[in-house]
Amino acid sequence: MKIGGNCSAIIQVQDTIQQNSIGEDVPEWKNVQSFKGWLDLSAGDSNSANFNAKVQESTHIFLCDYFPLQYSEEEKPDKVNKITPENSRMIVEGSIYEVTIYDDPMNRHEHLEIYLKYVGGC
Repeated sequence: MKIGGNCSAIIQVQDTIQQNSIGEDVPEWKNVQSFKGWLDLSAGDSNSANFNAKVQESTHIFLCDYFPLQYSEEEKPDKVNKITPENSRMIVEGSIYEVTIYDDPMNRHEHLEIYLKYVGGC
């Protein structure tokens, strides 16, 4: 069964770091995966003191069909790179989100739950 979705999303990974006119490091991002899913607002607070801090700081959750969290570069198609929260971000309907967790519940490969933190518009 497919989840489908009503929102278009893109996963971007950090490609290179450039410097702007005042010498600040500015990351360059490239699109590696596009898909549809469902975006929902998350309260971001929990009454449980032991609850995962990454889930607590998340503002949204994105649900989508499962796909492997990896990509290949055009220059090196044989090399497979992992998509991780540390090297990626998501664009959902024109808004930028930091990825806090990619979750494949119980490793069943049925769907992904992607916990996000809203950063701003594009």
